[in-house]
Amino acid sequence: MNDRERQLSVIGSEDASGAPLVVAEISGNHGGSFECLIEHVDAAAAAGVDAVKIQTYTADTMTLDHDGPGFRIEDRDSLWAGRSLYELYQEAHTPWEWHEQVFERARSHGIACFSSPFDPTAVDFLEGFDPPVYKIASFELVDHPLLERVAATGRTVILSTGMATREEIGGAVEVLRSGGAQQVVLLKCTSAYPAPPEEACLSTMEEMARAFGTAVGLSDHTPGTVVAVAAVALGACLVEKHFVLDRGAGAVDAAFSLEPDEMAQLVRDCRTAFESLGQPRFGPGPAEAASLQFRRSLYAVAEIREGEAFTEANLRLIRPGLGLAPKHMKSLLGVPASRDYSRGDPISEEELGA
Repeated sequence: MNDRERQLSVIGSEDASGAPLVVAEISGNHGGSFECLIEHVDAAAAAGVDAVKIQTYTADTMTLDHDGPGFRIEDRDSLWAGRSLYELYQEAHTPWEWHEQVFERARSHGIACFSSPFDPTAVDFLEGFDPPVYKIASFELVDHPLLERVAATGRTVILSTGMATREEIGGAVEVLRSGGAQQVVLLKCTSAYPAPPEEACLSTMEEMARAFGTAVGLSDHTPGTVVAVAAVALGACLVEKHFVLDRGAGAVDAAFSLEPDEMAQLVRDCRTAFESLGQPRFGPGPAEAASLQFRRSLYAVAEIREGEAFTEANLRLIRPGLGLAPKHMKSLLGVPASRDYSRGDPISEEELGA
């Protein structure tokens, strides 16, 4: 295992540390071209992601080649309106004979590769590549036989929760834990393609963490990067975004995928967001130390002789901050000066003992 694979394998555990992991989901954006798939892996690695993800299924393991009710996408607003399920999965699937080279290519770049299996035969197949984790897609969250097979591997399981009720999530987590899953990580997900940002409901992450005792992250189908970065600020340990070389080339999931320069920006922004969280602290930090001198403080704005009273005419709160703090202004008014002051002199602490 390389470092990124180790990070993934312990994600959500006490051994996990560092910035949230960024995953580029390639899905079917390779368009059925092995060369294009490898280009996606190379470009994702160059963008700085921690892992690439693929999907392991065939049209026949997903559905039937049948045109009866429900076997065709009838939602006119769908990206895939009018297409049969079988036709869509046939186009979007990643041939199983390509998997070995995809894992090898990712590892050659020092990043991780893992997959979403969609039935137990896919799990059996993927075990041959020693993946660091398994990812369960939102639509499969209710497929308990699949969850049982994945849990039996003893690996960490990342579970998307799009559409799922609290009861369904709880049931899936119980199946995974009782079946032997090393660790379970829940991803907030909105199963719409693309998903409206206002339906991301990121505050659900905190509630999932509390209710199910898991680490949480985001599987994001919204346009752009804002929602994903916001999730990091709310504690996401992993962010997954679909990835495509060229959104205009017509790939199956291109409409809600990031291009390479956008993915690179996401990686940078997620790390910056994580670093900005820091630890609770009050008082000036290292970057603020030089700014302290520009606070207001008490200064003589006219010549003041020893024994002469401080007044609003000869004493003011101005910048810089080298004199007494503003809170002492009222207490000094009418008090005789303990020494001479010239215009522009800071009022010294010795006046407090006068």
